[in-house]
Amino acid sequence: MSTGTYSPKPGAAPVGRMIAAQTALETRMLLRNGEQLLLTVIIPSLLLVLFSTVDIVTVPVSTTGGAGEAVDFLAPGVLALAVLSTAFTGQAIATGFERRYGVLKRLGASPLPRWALMTAKTLAVLVTEVLQVALLTALALALGWSPHGSPLSVLLLLVLGTAAFSGLGLLMAGTLKAEATLAAANLVFLLLLVGGGVIVPLDRFPEPARSLLELLPISALSDGLRDVLQNGASMPWGNALILAVWAVLGLGAAAKFFRWE
Repeated sequence: MSTGTYSPKPGAAPVGRMIAAQTALETRMLLRNGEQLLLTVIIPSLLLVLFSTVDIVTVPVSTTGGAGEAVDFLAPGVLALAVLSTAFTGQAIATGFERRYGVLKRLGASPLPRWALMTAKTLAVLVTEVLQVALLTALALALGWSPHGSPLSVLLLLVLGTAAFSGLGLLMAGTLKAEATLAAANLVFLLLLVGGGVIVPLDRFPEPARSLLELLPISALSDGLRDVLQNGASMPWGNALILAVWAVLGLGAAAKFFRWE
């Protein structure tokens, strides 16, 4: 008896193809979500335009003054905020509700390995961040931004920041209830926006508070990007080290404590 030929051939697709398909799906879902777009695109863009053109918060500028110098200070912080909004806040909320509705449980039982699902989520975050950085960079250049420094240093800082915030976001989504994740992620976003050196310089805070705030991942990312893009530094290794420590701790804790149900 001859063996039948089936088309398409039954069985799981190659892992690479499954990851690519899941990444495309995750990216489309993220970009179609109105709340996610508010966090990832609208808020960072509005903050950049508002604080670059209106004298609301005093920022360090050169003696010549002008909006160009203000945007030079603000643009790196807003890029850091964009990474925070996507890798931490948006991913935590989306993953938390997927866990609540049983989506993760069902995907975990599919041919797609769980590590591949996490890889696809991370790639979707990176794709979204590329779009964010392109949009915010174009907007900042239109406002008079004059970036300096090495693009490779900027890329390394953004990758380390993404890893740090992704680990913390997945840790929150995998351990808290969805409603608690929603509230906590938004609260952390607002607190880090105010106290993370994004808009308000850290030297405006009292010294004891400043010393603690400088250890936060958002402060390390915004200050590191500012050192490179505004001051032309080669590589702020101290800030990179802080981000690397947060990435190791966050991803390690997420891998250990994440619950799929």
